[in-house]
Amino acid sequence: MTDNIWKRDEVESPCVKLCVVHPETRLCTGCLRSIDEITAWSRMSTEARRAVMAELPLRAGEQTKRRGGRAAKLARRQDQKS
Repeated sequence: MTDNIWKRDEVESPCVKLCVVHPETRLCTGCLRSIDEITAWSRMSTEARRAVMAELPLRAGEQTKRRGGRAAKLARRQDQKS
């Protein structure tokens, strides 16, 4: 006998409880979602959640790119000042 009362047909959150927003991509480094996607997740349709989930593997490459180290950080600061 299968108990279907507690079975839910929804896409689970990709959250891994490592919530840090990347300063340039503006994506969470843990789940790779944007702040808007994280905020709206509970209200999203199943189709919208699946669309976000399908994009996440593509976003992973953006997070692992080197940003240039100390020299690039100093250059960004200089650009922000001018």
